[in-house]
Amino acid sequence: MSKLVFEGEESLSTALYDDDKLHEECGVFGVYGSDDAAALTALGLHALQHRGQESAGIVTFDGEHFFSHKALGLVDSNFSDARVIERLKGRCAIGHNRYSTSGESALRNVQPLYADLDFGGFAVAHNGNLTNAQALRKSLVKRGSIFQSTSDTEVIVHLVAVSEKKDVVERIVDAVTQVKGAYSLIANTGEKIIGVRDPYGIRPLVLGKLGDADVLASESCALDIIGAEYVRDVKPGELVVLSAQGLESLFPFEDKPCRFCIFEYVYFARPDSFMEGKSVYETRKAIGAELAREAPVEGADLVVPVPDSGVPPAIGYAQASGVPFELGIIRNHYVGRTFIEPTDKIRHLGVRLKHNANRAYIEGKKVVLVDDSIVRGTTSRKIVEMVRAAGAKEVHLRVSSPPTAHSCFYGIDTPAEEELLANSKSVEDIRDYIGADSLAYISIDGLYRAVGEAKRDQVAPQYCDACFTGDYPVELVDKDNNWADAKVSDLRERQAKS
Repeated sequence: MSKLVFEGEESLSTALYDDDKLHEECGVFGVYGSDDAAALTALGLHALQHRGQESAGIVTFDGEHFFSHKALGLVDSNFSDARVIERLKGRCAIGHNRYSTSGESALRNVQPLYADLDFGGFAVAHNGNLTNAQALRKSLVKRGSIFQSTSDTEVIVHLVAVSEKKDVVERIVDAVTQVKGAYSLIANTGEKIIGVRDPYGIRPLVLGKLGDADVLASESCALDIIGAEYVRDVKPGELVVLSAQGLESLFPFEDKPCRFCIFEYVYFARPDSFMEGKSVYETRKAIGAELAREAPVEGADLVVPVPDSGVPPAIGYAQASGVPFELGIIRNHYVGRTFIEPTDKIRHLGVRLKHNANRAYIEGKKVVLVDDSIVRGTTSRKIVEMVRAAGAKEVHLRVSSPPTAHSCFYGIDTPAEEELLANSKSVEDIRDYIGADSLAYISIDGLYRAVGEAKRDQVAPQYCDACFTGDYPVELVDKDNNWADAKVSDLRERQAKS
């Protein structure tokens, strides 16, 4: 039986946690059939760093043994040492960037998770969230399963372990057909790399080709960094097997309507990625243009993005409105964890660690600020204050998403609903709170128009937009059964510590 060789499970400091932004859940990457599998996976994870900054891990297989390196912190911190890559031997590898949505921020939860099962070694990582993980966990524990982590991903490991199917692919099918939620899953069985996308296709997964090697990744930008060719998106409900026999495709689920996460287009994905056949950058510009048509500002002097995510929609807004675009806010890209004691006064100034107003362009001007979303509103309030302090005559905030009024249970780290400003306040109340002269969000139909639909189908929506509408396409088993929502308690714990 193969064994796992661990290398360097050291704990490293995590990146700065910004609790006034929505956070993506994870990024996954896998390679089958390359002598440089580990190095390519590290590069792929580097391109997917925006999807998770708490930890990174890679598991490889060399024909006899599995090798693993997992640690807290960023990809560069953990995989820049050539000796680490050299120890990750083998021609197949999977990797994972984590931003925890279920389970605490601890080394035991760093993925890929690995287990020695009766058929051999099995490593798995996933992007998303299982909505029945607590129910399944409770059932598995009663059957004798012993859990080593608090991550919902480990539920999949145990489901594979207890499956009575003989073939490993059949075992994975047996496991994933029992789970509910939103996920893109990637597994390393030694002889195969297996990718699965949830039946609704809420979370993204793409296929690529690099010479004779096959590649799986959360986003196409991870293919670009290694020079791989984008082949196609893995289809909703599809299971793909990468092996020496080539690529095999299975569809083990009942057909479901595609409900791809629309917030990937608004904020989460890198702008240079393609998702579901659409350029993320062009889509964000289209969102900004639609926002300009819906919510113009008469007599505006300039359009200013809140960097970096506000840049593409601000360009679209400026082009559609004819108002000049300027970088009226400059972002400091070298901000890490605050290095001084966070007193109330310093905490109030914290936004200036990341952003500074470009007074030369703002002073005396009627400014249209464009941002992607408002969560708690604390950052928006400080940015409006900063722009006013730089001499702006008026500040009008335009938001390239509808009001975020509901928590996400599908892999996006959002606050509890009562902490979301739009959950209990009207647009006018929010405008008053953040101190803008006017505030407007893009409408839900406007967002759908920007992504190529005539409008939102009220009966059968074309995307998952639950954070805006409260329309959850996948049953929330754990929530409905009043089990504690782990990601909310984890979020509050991190806030208490920070």
